[in-house]
Amino acid sequence: ILNTGHAGVLLVERRGSYPLIDLRILKSNAQQGEVESGTRRKVKRLLSFQRYCHASRLLRGLVPHTPGSLHLLDDDYLGQAAHMLSKVGTWNFDIFLFDRLTNGNSLVTLMCHLFNVYGLIHHFQLDMVKLHRFLGMVQEDYHSQNPYHNAVHAADVTQAMYCYLKEPKLAEQLSPLDVFLGLMAAAAHDVDHPGVNQPFLIKTRHHLASLYQNTSVLESHHWRSTVGMLRESGLLSHLPADISQDMEQQLGSLILATDISRQNEFLLTFREHLDNQDLDLQLASHRHFILQIALKCADVCNPCRVWELSRQWSERVCEEFYRQGDLERKFDLEISPLCNQQADSVPAIQIGFISYIVEPLFEEWHRFTEPSPLSQTMMGHLHKNKARWSRLRYAHTPSETETHSHADEPEPEGGGGEEEGEDIP
Repeated sequence: ILNTGHAGVLLVERRGSYPLIDLRILKSNAQQGEVESGTRRKVKRLLSFQRYCHASRLLRGLVPHTPGSLHLLDDDYLGQAAHMLSKVGTWNFDIFLFDRLTNGNSLVTLMCHLFNVYGLIHHFQLDMVKLHRFLGMVQEDYHSQNPYHNAVHAADVTQAMYCYLKEPKLAEQLSPLDVFLGLMAAAAHDVDHPGVNQPFLIKTRHHLASLYQNTSVLESHHWRSTVGMLRESGLLSHLPADISQDMEQQLGSLILATDISRQNEFLLTFREHLDNQDLDLQLASHRHFILQIALKCADVCNPCRVWELSRQWSERVCEEFYRQGDLERKFDLEISPLCNQQADSVPAIQIGFISYIVEPLFEEWHRFTEPSPLSQTMMGHLHKNKARWSRLRYAHTPSETETHSHADEPEPEGGGGEEEGEDIP
């Protein structure tokens, strides 16, 4: 059980749950005093998972303003967005286009649609106003200034999760609770992500690192933030306390599984199950494990998408890495692996990511699906994309690669940049 913080402190704000990285406190010699006192105040005022312990703006009658959460689509785009939703289960779904058509509301719109597809609103007797409020909170608590870890990434992972939930090997075995937890975990798995990684939080002595004892720091924060929003919105308040608390714990187990440092732990267990042929999806515990694996796959599936989409995600995640490296350089901190734009090219980063993280995981998922048409499609894209990154890596000097990367980089809202999108030979 994770430490739930200072229950006696009165919090009256819900937003700003994750203090943005404060450049003023990141001095190389600032390791005590000012940092500690500053972050201690921020813990008391801002830490989002404490929301449910204290008086919120809702209790004071101030409903959070979430623009467009109830009226999501402009009339001009309604038809196009609805047409896209009719194909939401296809693997070439363009989440960047969908986000533009929904005016930046891709996550809320997608989740509402999928809840309707599965009949979850009726099954769990959910209040539509509370559901919109919760989803609006989640979408708003992603940081739109992050190139990668933003609400569009969450929507992309949710769409991938939906594709995996539809896999024949899995679909007939899943309960409504399994589907609810899988979609909710996908939507909220990176909520309030600061755009820097765990080692950065640890070496800057950020309060979250100490709070979670340097273990699954970000994932623990994503989970506890989600719990706070669930309780503040009252989405599950009509359910018995033991049931809602069990749902919260299962959400935590799913979100914590996305910690990349636990990759080998999950991969070895998955491989062992497949080798022994002892997965029994009629067992709730085995279905939960497969949901963990499915979420891990969805979280890192970008290299398995068509090149035009995959490339945009690759450049976005590397841009986020480079921003962290620039911040570390500015404050005389050791530059983290993969974060040095001068030394770490986008193709090199992607080839390593595919080789050491993505391929081993998706090879086992391929086995699990026996293999399904979707899995065959994903593996085909993965191998072609890896080969393409290899050609880019060796065909250009570092300076040319950098120029190529910026020339092809998508616009901030996720559009454009398809000049390199011809068919892969």
